[in-house]
Amino acid sequence: MKKINLIIFLYLLIFNFKVLKANDSFEEWKVDFKLYAQSQGISIITINKLIDKSKFLPNVIKYDRFQPEFYEDTKTYISKRTSNKKLKVGNKIYKNNIDKINSISTNFNVDQNLLLSLMGIETNFGNYLGKMDIISSLATLSFDKRRSEFFTSELITLLKLVDNKIIEPDILFGSWAGAYGNFQFMPSTIKNYAIDYDNDGKIDLKNTDDSFASAANYLNKLGWVSSEPCFYEVQLKKNIPEDYLNISAKKIHSIKKVSYLKKYIYDSDYLNKYNNLNASIITPDAEIVENPNKLYPAFIIFKNYNLILKWNRSLRFALAVCTLKDKFKNDL
Repeated sequence: MKKINLIIFLYLLIFNFKVLKANDSFEEWKVDFKLYAQSQGISIITINKLIDKSKFLPNVIKYDRFQPEFYEDTKTYISKRTSNKKLKVGNKIYKNNIDKINSISTNFNVDQNLLLSLMGIETNFGNYLGKMDIISSLATLSFDKRRSEFFTSELITLLKLVDNKIIEPDILFGSWAGAYGNFQFMPSTIKNYAIDYDNDGKIDLKNTDDSFASAANYLNKLGWVSSEPCFYEVQLKKNIPEDYLNISAKKIHSIKKVSYLKKYIYDSDYLNKYNNLNASIITPDAEIVENPNKLYPAFIIFKNYNLILKWNRSLRFALAVCTLKDKFKNDL
């Protein structure tokens, strides 16, 4: 027992030392970052107000290294996020805001089913918006070496939004990755696509009007086509070339006409009406499951699916969004 306690004590000692060391380095990083932010045209008042108060958040690093998109198999990931319970909650949201959501859907030519699905999966319809200080989250990830360039850019963008009085700094609490609001917009997405839809002089992405309209505007600008499919699950033949199989969302390759890919798919007649569309094949469990079946599960994906990847670059996330979208389509 004493030996176990000693091991626990030594572990905590080492862990705390690493955190303390990171905190010391983080304070040094803040000095350099403030100079860089000032060179980007951000006022010293905004920089001092927000960066001085920012803290190194060890949990943010932990979450960044252990995301469910990277360890849950496809079946588990999708079933957790597209349950009948989620469908019922989404239906209630829709019925309580039916005129607003339908109007936004029509104005931006984006399915209300898709909007409900994205909100449901991103924040469980606004119930899990995140409580982390976004400035500190982004600062921690900017300080971290893994994706420093990306998160430094996002932090600079957010400071500019505050500096230009587009976003109120006191409400900036969200996800560990720095995303905010009902649809979890990153700062660059807020800058490029967020809308003050209710014309009250501010963008409030926790508000139904602004958040739904901003999400619809984003999807519209990406090029969503409501009449086209997202994906179909398929059964692949063994003769499909291995390099046709996409196992990562980083860069979808081997994009072919459906008419060409059908020869590698069993019972593919249902795809005939999409013969002229471009598509790809994904096998998302290949990098997740130990000793995976290389050909199962498999999906043929279309342009709309690839647009969801721009929202969140995860094969499973996009599958879950499109699955829940189709459930809403059949249920609303």
